[in-house]
Amino acid sequence: MHSPFVRPASPGLVSVILPTYNRLASLPDAIASVLRQSYGKLELIVVDDGSSQDIAGLVAAIGDDRIRYVRRAQNGGAAAARNTGLLLARGEFIAFQDSDDLWLPGKLARQVALFERLPPTIGAVTAPKILYGRDAAFNFGPGKVAMAPDPAGRLREGQDALRHLLSQNRISLQNTLFRRALCPAHPWFDSLAPANEDWEFAIRLARQTGIYEDIEPVALGFMSPDSISRNTRKECRGLLRILHKNRDVLAADPALRAGLLIHLARQMRALGRRRTANRLLLESVRIHLPAAVELSAALGRTVLRRLQKKPASKPHSAASASTLRDSVAHTGK
Repeated sequence: MHSPFVRPASPGLVSVILPTYNRLASLPDAIASVLRQSYGKLELIVVDDGSSQDIAGLVAAIGDDRIRYVRRAQNGGAAAARNTGLLLARGEFIAFQDSDDLWLPGKLARQVALFERLPPTIGAVTAPKILYGRDAAFNFGPGKVAMAPDPAGRLREGQDALRHLLSQNRISLQNTLFRRALCPAHPWFDSLAPANEDWEFAIRLARQTGIYEDIEPVALGFMSPDSISRNTRKECRGLLRILHKNRDVLAADPALRAGLLIHLARQMRALGRRRTANRLLLESVRIHLPAAVELSAALGRTVLRRLQKKPASKPHSAASASTLRDSVAHTGK
């Protein structure tokens, strides 16, 4: 396997990669949540993805020699920024932080300890986060909270990780710790996928190493208006990449392929592309007849939600997200 790393791994060291683009307001707390980890053997690589804001000045003012700053000449997106950080990583373990999320203080200590007791074939330890700004039914807005991903669907010991991860995205990068020696070759992330690049990577990861999913949350996440996970068009493009790259597995599992087609059809319908959505739905039923039952159940749930739905709340503003993030970040300071 070709290694993407410049230097040999330093035993026990965790390389934390934090890509950012014009997130000057939330970045200090995201950085602080890394530097205040109870597990202190870490380096933090802040990748400035061509920001117009003074990210370099902010990082320099922190004055912690565990931080390294690198600036990309032009904005390339989260996948490209993470790949840039990986080239500089020196740790035995790799972690990722988002510039608008917060790690809980024992995140790294818990996950490094899990690696120490798990089989050496495990290449990733992941966990849920507490997500503010949406609920478990994917309704968005202030006051809504969810555990993400839902622990009820966690990957269990002995389960087929590849097929499970093809059916649902269980890995949020900021919730996960990777053993770099067991991870795919460089580049880790598909820069052509504008969203779902973490999902695509997780599927590739499951093809070559074991994944352990813990049940205890390790981070706090905050939905904001510019969150990639709320951009349906980008999600569609990312999902198309997943379908294309996993044709071999999906060809042998019609039920799994039908489920992804239904997922893509929902997104196409949300974009107003009803004809494309209908074609995808018909194809899902053609290759897997029981998909018709799932479609009927989904339609029933949609109708029920609309009947029960309360008057729409105001859109989740950037101000409300930042206020909640600030109040959580500064608790106990």
